[in-house]
Amino acid sequence: MEGRFGKRDFLKLIFQGGLYTLGGWGMAINAKSGGAMEKGLLDAIEASDVAEASKLVAKDIRQGIDPWKIHLSLFPVVQRVLNPPFINPHLPKMYRICRELVPYLDKDKVSGLIALEVTEYTRRPKIKKIPMAALLTSPVAFKNIETAIRENDPEKVTVLMATFLERKGGAEFARRVLLLGSGYLNNSLGHSFSCTAFILLEMLERTDQEVWPALSTLADYFCKGQFHTTPELRKSTSTEKRDLNRSMLRAANGRGIVNLHHPITRYAIERVRKFLTQEEYDHTINAWIEFMGDKKEVEISFGDTGSGRVEDYARFYEKFSKLDARQMVTSVRGMISSEEHRKKLGRFVVQGVCDRYQGDYNPHYLTGLGSALWVLDRYRSQPAIVANTLFQYLDFFFNGVRS
Repeated sequence: MEGRFGKRDFLKLIFQGGLYTLGGWGMAINAKSGGAMEKGLLDAIEASDVAEASKLVAKDIRQGIDPWKIHLSLFPVVQRVLNPPFINPHLPKMYRICRELVPYLDKDKVSGLIALEVTEYTRRPKIKKIPMAALLTSPVAFKNIETAIRENDPEKVTVLMATFLERKGGAEFARRVLLLGSGYLNNSLGHSFSCTAFILLEMLERTDQEVWPALSTLADYFCKGQFHTTPELRKSTSTEKRDLNRSMLRAANGRGIVNLHHPITRYAIERVRKFLTQEEYDHTINAWIEFMGDKKEVEISFGDTGSGRVEDYARFYEKFSKLDARQMVTSVRGMISSEEHRKKLGRFVVQGVCDRYQGDYNPHYLTGLGSALWVLDRYRSQPAIVANTLFQYLDFFFNGVRS
């Protein structure tokens, strides 16, 4: 059963029966052990039963179950969520990025984000499960993985990946897969690297989970995309800080889905930089710069901003609901320079995105939001880059929800 189950329906379910309290939402759980709560919800998501999944998560929250614990329990099924007609694993990527959005929210607002997640994972089809298989006893080189991808054999790729991971370790596995994906940014709008990066991060950090679902997704994706040849390292472009700032201003220029992927890709590169040598990082930055093509550095003018601050969420949401990106950035641009106001701005934007939810979102609304918040923090001393990025994201989001 599939259906449109909106925010109002979800909130009605939550608040029937009174208020609830939240526990420590940052606490990890051992999801390998499962449990009735996890199984029922995972089954509903697997069956794409939106009404049932929403009812179950609302019931759990009403009974005092930590919303973050619910999020963590979703790992096995989330890895297999598709977003047709695209081959890119947008939803597993979104799952990881939600981890970066939660700290901006007050604890009593986390449930709204989890409700949004559950609905989005549930309403989409899932990749067919690749049955778990024993690791190989013979030696496995990374070129064997590339050959199996070229042969379009995701089952074989998954076993090879699992064996390589077990023998070489997570850091080496991540390094090799990221370098492989770095050769296909132009073919994939950056997803060959950005989706891969966030799936790897979550898989390697979730020691409470089996790696097989995530490896299956990567194998399926790399076969569909035919990402099978690790590129030679690119050495042509300088990565001096000044040039990177200019490149980031280029990335934050332009409207629409293609341009939105330029900062998202850089965001992913920086999140997995720890797996790459300096030479490999420089190569990946160079691939990103090539991916942007001949885009120009354009600093958007927002005119006289006045104080450029919004002190309370009600006033922010009033402006946010007008769906005017230029006016919104003008209203908040003065919040960039202060750490306190940046945190407040991040909280307001995440909450605004959740509060606009009506049961159907493009996953880039959340992945692009993660990227924009990363820019807000990383480039806080470069207000033009931050303002451009906020406009680019909000313009994309507002145009999407308006239509």
